[in-house]
Amino acid sequence: MSQKVVIIGSGFSSLSASCYLAQLGYDVTIYEKNDTVGGRARQLKRDGFTFDIGPSWYWMPDVFEKFFNDFNTSPSEFYTLDKLNPAYKVFFENKESITIEDTLEKIYAAFEKEEKGSSDKLKKFISAAKSNYDIAIKELVYRPGISPIELVTKETIKKIGQFFSTVSKEVRKEFKNKKLIQILEFPVLFLGAKPSDTPAFYNFMNYADFGLGTWHPKGGMYQVILGMKKLAESLGVQILTNSPVDKILVKNSTAEGIVVNNSEIKADIVLCGADYHHGETLLEPKYRQYSESYWERKTFAPSSLLFYVGFDKKLKNINHHNLFFDTDFDKHAKDIYDAPQWPEDPLFYANFTSVTDSGSAPDGKENGFFLIPLAPGIEDTSDLRETYFNKIITRFEDLTEQSVQNNIIFKESFCVKDFIKEYNSYKGNAYGMANTLLQTAFLRPKLKSKKVQHLFFTGQLTVPGPGVPPSLISGKLVAGLIESQFNLSSKPKLQIV
Repeated sequence: MSQKVVIIGSGFSSLSASCYLAQLGYDVTIYEKNDTVGGRARQLKRDGFTFDIGPSWYWMPDVFEKFFNDFNTSPSEFYTLDKLNPAYKVFFENKESITIEDTLEKIYAAFEKEEKGSSDKLKKFISAAKSNYDIAIKELVYRPGISPIELVTKETIKKIGQFFSTVSKEVRKEFKNKKLIQILEFPVLFLGAKPSDTPAFYNFMNYADFGLGTWHPKGGMYQVILGMKKLAESLGVQILTNSPVDKILVKNSTAEGIVVNNSEIKADIVLCGADYHHGETLLEPKYRQYSESYWERKTFAPSSLLFYVGFDKKLKNINHHNLFFDTDFDKHAKDIYDAPQWPEDPLFYANFTSVTDSGSAPDGKENGFFLIPLAPGIEDTSDLRETYFNKIITRFEDLTEQSVQNNIIFKESFCVKDFIKEYNSYKGNAYGMANTLLQTAFLRPKLKSKKVQHLFFTGQLTVPGPGVPPSLISGKLVAGLIESQFNLSSKPKLQIV
């Protein structure tokens, strides 16, 4: 008889783990508290408009390809992928902007136009970033974070200095132009920390950006979730929505199931893909690995104030992805990490999938997704949300040279309180725990509980870290750990590296 695994939550990491475990022969059931799968990657549909509620950037396509290839299939069997050109546009003060296109040669030219000699510097920088990417993605991120020895290879020894420098230092050694610096520091924000706190090795994100490009699944990021759901179910995974988990059952320091809607569900293995902190609150205090003071000391990635806006006309001077860096980048970062508060002049991001994907808005109309990064745990009120929408939409009008406020059909918001309510997110964080030097690899919360046997964790608060591609990898890593402990001899060994 196959061993039964229950998985809490249905985000990217949970769906990933479920596929690998089902492939290995386990009896897998996912329990999701909300009425749709996907965790933070959900979808809003209203009046003919479609929005991705959560993740909106499709980077590192090779990781998605590798995931589906592990099941003898490919992304193209589940969704249509288009490379965006331009990838995104960055707006600066004085109505200046730089457009990042779809090839390195075009990007080199854009840098050279901004600052003479910068294209040669960028070529060297991207070459180093690609070297780091190859080491990170082909080797390091597929290590389960058990021991520091995992990080020691011939390649990483050569790069040791980059773990003790920062992205900010390395960028600013070569580039002096403020706008180019901001563009090069932007990608590590996906890792959840300030560029000045992120190890220089993580400049591999610049290769993910410029070298591999920005993509879009037709119909939105939620199509990836639907593809993974379809794959999981084809492998025999059962997915139950509207099924909040109230407790993890433990007997003699061994997990033996969960409580769902006041009913006990017995299992051989429990895997928590929900927010790690929340997962531990489902245990009696004596079985929790990490104290409240532990979580309080950690550097968390930002929360966000999100707006989903329907416009009754097509907008001008915008691209699919748009970054608004017309205010002080460093000041906003301090308001998130150093002295948490609402930023006076926030940077923000705006996404209009209807620019390239006509099905996401009615004809002649535009869908707008606006995001302001915020410190987790700060005050969240309807008045504050409205104040900040007015701040950014006024700047948006000025920078894109058009009037739009009278063309808003509707807007919906999502902020700290919603992240807590909908996802049981610690302090309402949006992206998990930041990848700082002391929160990398074996220094992150563990995939396997050290206090409860047969209990495992996956997702953006454990290894390898925040973001969609790392979440896919996290699912594979935890499946490998489970299989190494409960190996079903009739099934092939899951190869992690």
